Amino acid sequence: IQETISDNCVVIFSKTTCIYCKMAKKLFEDMNVNYTAVELDMNANGSQFQDILEQMTGGRTVPRVFVNGTFVGGATETERLHKEGKLLPLVHQCQ
Repeated sequence: IQETISDNCVVIFSKTTCIYCKMAKKLFEDMNVNYTAVELDMNANGSQFQDILEQMTGGRTVPRVFVNGTFVGGATETERLHKEGKLLPLVHQCQ
């Protein structure tokens, strides 16, 4: 998990059926920002990944969004950062 976060500018830990995950992905797509999605429900270790994410971030709900190696929150927090004009600068730091 840490390697995935370190190796990619934007990482979204997600589930394919999660509406909030789709919102988070669409936010980055609308900004033309590439992201790496890790679909926990399509991964045999998905539940273990969620346990690790909970230890790292204090929560196991999805999405768990990381930008430039830093946990920024779920869909609501990520959208709020975007509305405040703070999300794109974070993305630009790692490009």
